[in-house]
Amino acid sequence: MSSASSTAPSGTFSRLAGRFRRKPTAGRPLSLGRQLLLQIVLFFIACTVLFPIAWIGSLSLDPRNISRPTKLQLVPQGASLQAYSAVIERPTNNDISFASLALNSFRLSIGVAVVSVLIGILAAYAFSRFQFRGRRVLMLSVLTVLMLPAIATLPALYILLNRVQILNPETGKMIFNLRDSLWGVGLAIVSTQLPFAIWNLKGFLDTIPHELEEAALIDGASANTVFTQIILPLAVPALAVTGFLSFMGTWTEFAISWQFLNRVGDHTLIMELYNMIGQYADSTPWSKFAAMSILVALPVSVVYLSLQRYIVSGLTVGSVKG
Repeated sequence: MSSASSTAPSGTFSRLAGRFRRKPTAGRPLSLGRQLLLQIVLFFIACTVLFPIAWIGSLSLDPRNISRPTKLQLVPQGASLQAYSAVIERPTNNDISFASLALNSFRLSIGVAVVSVLIGILAAYAFSRFQFRGRRVLMLSVLTVLMLPAIATLPALYILLNRVQILNPETGKMIFNLRDSLWGVGLAIVSTQLPFAIWNLKGFLDTIPHELEEAALIDGASANTVFTQIILPLAVPALAVTGFLSFMGTWTEFAISWQFLNRVGDHTLIMELYNMIGQYADSTPWSKFAAMSILVALPVSVVYLSLQRYIVSGLTVGSVKG
C-alpha cells in the first residue's frame, strides 16, 4: 500500500476500472432482405433531414436575393458567395459587425457551458455520494425547476437582475445594469441550464461503482485525488455531453437575450438573425437570411464533431447501471 496520498492509486483500482470500462459486443447478423429494408428506411430519413439543409444552402448561393423561395435548385444559376460576404461585412442595418456578434455569442455560450459543468459536477457528486439533511428535498427542487419551461422564469429573472445597478454617485445616473449586460444574460441562462446539468451528471455518477473510490482510498489516495484522478476522467463523456448541450442551448437561446439586452453592442447572432426578418415575406432578404443561418449553425456543428467521440459514449454509457 502506498503511503503518499498524492500517488495515483493502482492495484485494486486498476482491476476495478478495467471491469467498469465495458467492451462493446457484436450484434446479431441480419438477413439480406432486412438489411435492404433498413437501408431504404435510413435513406428516406436522411433525405428528410437533409432536404431543408440543401434548400437553405442553395438559397444562400442564389445571387438574385429573391423575395419568396418557391423551388429548389441545388446549384442556382449564377451561384455566388455574395450573400455570405454581405452578411460577414454587416448582417443588418444595426451598427454591429458579424465578428462582434460571433464574439458575443461565443463568450456567452462558452461561459455558460463552463459554469454549468463546473457547478453541475460538484453538486452531482455531492448528491450521488453523500447523505446529508435536506438531500431529498434539494433533489426534488432541482427536478421541479428542470420540468419548468425556461420562459416561465423570465419575469422573475428580469426583476431580480434589474435591481443590480451601479449608479454614478455625483450625477445619480446609472452606469451599469446587470440585466442589460451579457453577464446578466449569462447568469439567467445558467439558472436554466444548471438543473439539467446536475441531474444528467448525477445519473452518470451513480453508474460509477463505489468500489473504485474505496480501493483508491485504501491505496492511500486523498478525497481530492479520488475526485480529480478517478471520478473526473471516468466522467469525461458525461461532461462532454452536458457541456455541449449547454453550449448549444445558449448559442440558440433567443427569448432571454431579446428581453434583457437593449444595447446593440451586446447583441448575439440569433438576435440579429431575427432582425433580418421583415414585416412581410416579401421584405425578407432570403439569400442573406439563408447565408446567416448557415454561418450561425456552423460553430455548433464544429463543436459537435470535435466532441463526437465523447458525446456518443456519454449518451449510451449511463443507460445501464453497473
